[in-house]
Amino acid sequence: MSGRKQGRRGFLRRLAALGGALGLAGTARAHHTETHFDETTAHKLVYQLNKADPGYIGAILFSVGEMLRKYGDDIELVVTVIGPGLHLLAREPGRPIPPELRERAASLAQYGVAFHACGNTMKALGWTAEDLVDYARVVPIGADDLMRLQERGFAYISW
Repeated sequence: MSGRKQGRRGFLRRLAALGGALGLAGTARAHHTETHFDETTAHKLVYQLNKADPGYIGAILFSVGEMLRKYGDDIELVVTVIGPGLHLLAREPGRPIPPELRERAASLAQYGVAFHACGNTMKALGWTAEDLVDYARVVPIGADDLMRLQERGFAYISW
């Protein structure tokens, strides 16, 4: 078993022991340009995150964590971040994003969740890739990313 899978499985055991509520908080950062999954992953899910509201962001990150806990290495998870939601992925957010949400997103990224940042939103804000956290992957157009992921068989969730 690879070190990544062992680390992820250990994380999932700890998360289950904590009841899943706060087990995703952490400060470790991972460098992700691609996910480590291949075409044989049984489940694929993409979330749209397009608001800077802490309750909204928290609900999405909690759902992502629950899916990760339930399916482990058998699910590929992507969060496509567009519009005001992009502040979650900023090194210095221009909107108030609670540190615990930023830590939870970083922890999820460490365990294989991909965070895609909308390049169009970045242009509108005058941001470059250097303005984002290390684990964010810039995609040219967030809506196009959502469409292409669905074409690859990803289920789409938005709320």
